[in-house]
Amino acid sequence: MTESNPEVTQNTDLKMKAETAGVSLLRGDPKKAILKLSGPMIVAMLLMSLYNIVNAIWVAGLGSDAMAAVGFITPLFMIIMGLGAGLGAGVTSVISRRIGAEDREGADSAAVHALLLMLAISAILTVPLILFAQPIALLFGAGKTAGLAAEYGQVIFAGTVLLLFSNIGYAILRAEGDAKRTMYAMVASSLINMVLDPLLIYTAGLGIAGAAWGTLISVGFVSVVLLYWFFVKRDTYISLSWQHFKPDRAIVTDVLKVGLPASLEFVLMSALAIILNGILVIVAGTDAVAVYTAGWRVVMFAIIPVVAIGTAVTAVTGAAYGARLYKRLRVIHRFSVGFGIAITLLISVVTYVFSQQIAYLFAYAPESAHLSPTIAAFLATMCFFYPFVPPGIMSGCVFQGLGRGVNSLIVSLFRNLLFIAVFAYVLGVVLGMGEHGVWWGIVIGDILGGLLGYAWARYHISQLISLPGASAD
Repeated sequence: MTESNPEVTQNTDLKMKAETAGVSLLRGDPKKAILKLSGPMIVAMLLMSLYNIVNAIWVAGLGSDAMAAVGFITPLFMIIMGLGAGLGAGVTSVISRRIGAEDREGADSAAVHALLLMLAISAILTVPLILFAQPIALLFGAGKTAGLAAEYGQVIFAGTVLLLFSNIGYAILRAEGDAKRTMYAMVASSLINMVLDPLLIYTAGLGIAGAAWGTLISVGFVSVVLLYWFFVKRDTYISLSWQHFKPDRAIVTDVLKVGLPASLEFVLMSALAIILNGILVIVAGTDAVAVYTAGWRVVMFAIIPVVAIGTAVTAVTGAAYGARLYKRLRVIHRFSVGFGIAITLLISVVTYVFSQQIAYLFAYAPESAHLSPTIAAFLATMCFFYPFVPPGIMSGCVFQGLGRGVNSLIVSLFRNLLFIAVFAYVLGVVLGMGEHGVWWGIVIGDILGGLLGYAWARYHISQLISLPGASAD
């Protein structure tokens, strides 16, 4: 008889506890799961978005041309991040559904497939983006700022594989209910970035390229940490083992059913940014793009809690759907939308009251001081935008958790291109309201898109509940 090693036994017990904690949370009370999973993500994503604002503040010190240059590269950057986040949404959906169905091997396989897809996408995109950064910026209307845009973009695009990998790593951790570890990685990345920005931009004299290098170095550090967790420490619930890996077309299809539409949603957002930049240049010049770029960073920061809740909704929805607990889907949808609206109403009040003070942060330099009143006006207008974000985001995340990525894409298509873009053009150009008309077009499109998504998700959940064989909960 072999004598057991107490240390090994203790380590095994600890690992089993770690394995079951996140899974138990996903399979338990959906309200509790959403709150517990979204809490760390709100902290992490707020800090990441705060970095974006701090980055914009440091770039603002270089003048309005530098701010506009970043704005013209942002759509391409959003496409890269969207591919990573979209693929991550796909793997989160697949993993959580298999956790709900108690298929751990399938969950492991989905994670490995996601990594291979990420590597393939990186290999295809990196070189063309670096080579054609300036021509693309000119195509987007950058004009005299195209050189600065290329200087910033080429550094960012060189780290495409790191940007995509970090998104996939975060998504895998979220899918297994490990929101805290995701938070630690994201917080570390943001803090490193905030420290590096002023040092590289001003102290090292790299200018706008310094902001890009700060992003790249911080993401590289986090990628190393993620690799250590997955391949060295190996204490995650999901096992990224290549030893028994076999390509499975069904898993790839399942990941892409959500991941590809989710990625295209980010492409739509980028396309919208390009369209809005073009409209703003027509009605008010590149300064209007600088205002929109600075103001939109604040908007993105403000809706981070809603986005964070949405990441939890995808995982919790997938687990409930995998277990055929369809009545939970109604609870998940209603609770998450109500929770999101309550948060955004508070955000609207705070933003409106402090719009001038926030605007000053992006216009403190003499070269950009003239933008401050317009940025404040933009922020005040966006207060009507915030409360209608949760219905759209939560409904899309429910669709993604169900594996219905196309539904979420259709809602995004209507919101961004058929509602926001059209109303922005009509109000800004046709009716001659200028950049203020573009802002109100964004608000109106957001309202219509949010209502459409909410109604469709409610209908789809009702159809699922009425199916024979659905488990009671």
